[in-house]
Parts: sequence; structure tokens; C-alpha cells
Amino acid sequence: MALCGCSVGEGEGWVASDRLYMQDCWNGPFDLGPDFFAANPFREEHLIIRVQRGDAIEERSDGLTVLVNDVSELRQRLGEPVPIGLPVGVAPPGTPVMETDTPPKVSLTLYLHNSCHLQNAAIHSISGQIVFDALFSGDPSESRADLRLTEASFEAQMADPRQLAAGEPAEEVTSTVRGYFRFYYERGQPAQPFP
Repeated sequence: MALCGCSVGEGEGWVASDRLYMQDCWNGPFDLGPDFFAANPFREEHLIIRVQRGDAIEERSDGLTVLVNDVSELRQRLGEPVPIGLPVGVAPPGTPVMETDTPPKVSLTLYLHNSCHLQNAAIHSISGQIVFDALFSGDPSESRADLRLTEASFEAQMADPRQLAAGEPAEEVTSTVRGYFRFYYERGQPAQPFP
């Protein structure tokens, strides 16, 4: 009798930019080369997806986090472009938090903590779109494989919001980042650092 299955962190995908800009860290072509894919569900309505190089914690890795709010709604919109942006309540220091009638359902953060070793080696989605062709249900005990699958492609304009608020030219500090990922949710460490 043979048992087959995915080990934690397996998947496929890519994250790249023709010109990635991260102040005092990176300014040029970028290819993440991810080999670790994971999801952390929260109350079956929120999901944090990690696409990164290596399976270390985020503070020691290069990777992308995808914050998904309202999983059930987005599962009804498979195949449709979904707007992405900054999470609600996020604003640079000294800038008032702007209320919005339509907060983004998805936010991205690209971090280069391994490559850059800087305290703030991250940029965030300002705008863009993501298309989910499949999205994990958010139930950690899900037994159906098709409901554990996540597959998506995206294109996002990303920047450090503090630089945009400081009045720096947007085209100089904003990067277009594209990517694709496909993986099955699997329970266990290092995908979920907390039980």
C-alpha cells in the first residue's frame, strides 16, 4: 500500500518584476524564485497566503504575503479580476487614515528580509488586480482536495506608502510586480507557525 500526498510547502509559481524598487535595498530586475507555498486561515473568512523562497519565518526570508479578506465572497468570484490595494486602516505615519466605501478584499506585501537585512525591507500593493481560479475554503479540517487548492495570478503596483506620502515621484518609487501561484493547503509547520 502506497501513500501519496503533498508535503507542507509544496506548490508552483513565480513572482517577478522588470524593475523592482525598494529604498536602500533593490533597484532593478527581480525574480523571487519561490519554492515554498502556504496558507494560514483565520475563522474561515480570512486567509494569509505565503509565497516565498525557503521555509524560514518571514523575518528571515524573501517572499510575498497575500492577505485575503472574505474568503466566501471571493470563492463566488473565481475567474474574475478582484481589485487589490492597501489594507483598511493602513497609512504612512502623519497621514490621516482615509475611509473607503469599498475596501480591497486582497492586499499584497513583498518582503526582502533575507536579501536586504533592513528593518523595513517591504513594499505593499497600492493598486492592481488578482484573479483566483481556485481558493482554499479556509477550513483547516477540509477533506476535499478541490477545496484545499489555491491558484491565482496577479499584477500589482507596489510601493512603500511612506515614500508616496513624502511626495517622491510615484514612477520612481512604484514597481509593477506580477506573479502566479498554485498549491494545496496542508496543515503543519512551517506553513502554520502556530498550532
